[in-house]
Amino acid sequence: MTYRDRLNRWLVIRLLPKMQRVTLVRCYRESDAAGYVQVLRRLIPDGEFIIVFDPGESKNG
Repeated sequence: MTYRDRLNRWLVIRLLPKMQRVTLVRCYRESDAAGYVQVLRRLIPDGEFIIVFDPGESKNG
């Protein structure tokens, strides 16, 4: 995992039919991800979007 990936931990995901999902953007701050989702909900009102925290890879094991 690169340093840049370790910084960008908040993911905006679009939920699709049949349990599919698409990661749209990775953000440094949760508030940035929330703003991105607000814009997406205005552009795509019938889309389902969620924000999740990506903890990254575990060093244990």
